[in-house]
Amino acid sequence: MAKLLYRTGERIYLHKFKTLAASLIALVIAAALVLGLGASFTGDMSIPGTKSELAMKVLNEEFPSLENSNNGNIQMVFKAPEGETLESETVRQSLQQLLAKLSSDADVASIAGPYDNQSLSANKEIGYATITYKLDAGEVAETSLEKVEAAAEEARALGIQAEFSGNIGSPIPEIGGLSEVVGIVVAFLILAYTFRSFLVAGLPILTAVIGLGIGILLVLIGTNIMEMSSVSITLAVMLGLAVGIDYALFIISRHRQSLAEGKSVQQSIAIANATAGSSVLFAGLTVIIALLGLAVVRIPFLTTMGIAAAITVAAAIAIAIVLVPAMLAIVGEKARPKSKKAGSRGEKSKSTNRWGKTVVKYPLPIAVAAIMLLVLISLPALKLETGLPDNGLKSEETTERRAYDLLAEAYGPGYHAPLVVVVKAEPAAGGAATGDRIGDAVKGLGAIDNIATITEPILNQSGDTAIVNVIPGTGPHNSKTKDLVQNIREYAGTIAEAGSVELMVTGMTAVNIDISDKLNEALPQFALLIVGLAFILLGIVFRSIWIPIKAVLGYLLTLTATLGFIVFVVQEGHLASFFGIPEAGPVLSFLPVLTAGILFGLAMDYEVFLVSRMKEEYSRTGDGRKAVLAGMANSGSVVSAAGLIMVVVFASFIFVEDTMIKSMGLALAFGIFVDAFIVRMMIVPAIMTLMPRAAWYFPRWLNRITPKIDVEGESIHKVQQAAEAPK
Repeated sequence: MAKLLYRTGERIYLHKFKTLAASLIALVIAAALVLGLGASFTGDMSIPGTKSELAMKVLNEEFPSLENSNNGNIQMVFKAPEGETLESETVRQSLQQLLAKLSSDADVASIAGPYDNQSLSANKEIGYATITYKLDAGEVAETSLEKVEAAAEEARALGIQAEFSGNIGSPIPEIGGLSEVVGIVVAFLILAYTFRSFLVAGLPILTAVIGLGIGILLVLIGTNIMEMSSVSITLAVMLGLAVGIDYALFIISRHRQSLAEGKSVQQSIAIANATAGSSVLFAGLTVIIALLGLAVVRIPFLTTMGIAAAITVAAAIAIAIVLVPAMLAIVGEKARPKSKKAGSRGEKSKSTNRWGKTVVKYPLPIAVAAIMLLVLISLPALKLETGLPDNGLKSEETTERRAYDLLAEAYGPGYHAPLVVVVKAEPAAGGAATGDRIGDAVKGLGAIDNIATITEPILNQSGDTAIVNVIPGTGPHNSKTKDLVQNIREYAGTIAEAGSVELMVTGMTAVNIDISDKLNEALPQFALLIVGLAFILLGIVFRSIWIPIKAVLGYLLTLTATLGFIVFVVQEGHLASFFGIPEAGPVLSFLPVLTAGILFGLAMDYEVFLVSRMKEEYSRTGDGRKAVLAGMANSGSVVSAAGLIMVVVFASFIFVEDTMIKSMGLALAFGIFVDAFIVRMMIVPAIMTLMPRAAWYFPRWLNRITPKIDVEGESIHKVQQAAEAPK
């Protein structure tokens, strides 16, 4: 592989402008395809095969008229002025006029006001109107939402509190906003400090943006082939941008080191592509494998998220080993450091070398202190609770949150956690009538705790299936609501044994509970899979038994510490205001599995870049302590800069409004910080120092059957020697 990338680097140098043109043409072609095909994201996060999904299927079959529509809808919630009710003549007249004005919108199909849908609260102070549109939610014009906002403002001017929520708007999250721009600017400043050159600092940013553009456009094209959840695009942007900058950083750093040693531009590019490029290729493929590995949990929306992110990572790899060398060739001598000392700053940082000497001098206390710190941070993970965010977790400054609170005030917290119970009775010869058996089954629900209200059964046309709406006494994120779902299912099992009545629970609350449970079950299986994968991959690369074990244990510490921190902040609410989290609540249900996969891939990146330089030195000298010092001196500062850039990119997503994106950015930023600066810069060199020779132990029989992967570029030494030999 190293030889191939070396020759590729030489050819790219000779055809640098053609390579740049080809990259830009690829970007234009992808953009043209997106314009022609369009993009189609969904907000669906269902998991086929769960109990609630099976119940929903029965519900839709037996009550086709109730099947969910994709049409846009908005729920406007009203609260009367103090001392009045919604039935007061002036208030009633004002609301009817407002709703009549909204009904003039040509896209509105129907409006059911609080006086038509019997939604007035017990004290008549709160009620809601449901606005249904003729178009799909994503196709409703922005002007329709503006009319609703104007109506709400008009109501507020009359002293009536008016709030609203709904599903109108594109499911695709906004990208390219201020937070991402800030992240890129900070990354540029880090690169400028690392390289001491604004010109060179701009290259990783430029190439990463081009790679991200190609990757995102490919993802948008992919939405025409498979269903993709809307959050997939954000994850793809996060990873594509972060790894794009980092991979370019590694190659450019190695290039400048070779230039500082006196190599020609062409030879330096070829060497950088062969050495750092090999590491980029292997590390990037590891990230892709981890992302595609999300498919093993058999959860469709998680699989497509992994595919989308893998596409942008693949684009970043291709750009790093093709376009980055071309840009370096175009820049030419301008990338050469003014002095060897300046040029090697990214490769041989004095500060990193001082830290390396400190770790080598005190390996045991540093390793113990770092491990104990991560164990302490990990402890809150034992209390992990997962769920999906709703309007109740948004800021009180949003109208959606205020609408949520008004509805809870009017109808109780369980209003936001409705359950739909499907009761199906098979015909029984000589037994009780079907309707009577359904009624008896529904009556039994009344004995279950934490049920606020139960509606009368609604029978289907054949009379053998009924639906019952159950309102819990607690909200959707309360553990008692989850217990209620479990108790109803236990009751269902009891009556199924006693007779031919099947009882199932569904509704969004039950669906979300089942999604969380399914994802929590998948986490240990997925973690075991990628731990095994890490052991095999690192064993092949470094031809060692102990290095993969050490890397796996370090990764597990990173993962548990990240989950502990997220529970501490998101679930328990500590430091929540600092990170802009408006309300403490459950951790995003798919975040643990997603974090496990992404952190695995990125942790292996840093492991490969750091330890490969140690292996190169150990192979040359056979001295384990010198190998650690060489690895820290040559790659430590680059890994630190790369980790800091990735932290900044991920952290920039913490400040967006969307709760899911915010929690993803926080988890990945903290996870990368822990892995790059505590695990890789403290624990790894300390353990390697404590095991100077044993760390590189590899049985001879295993060495014979293990394929060889040249990540350090050993195979190009002969090529270099031949090129440098006098003719």
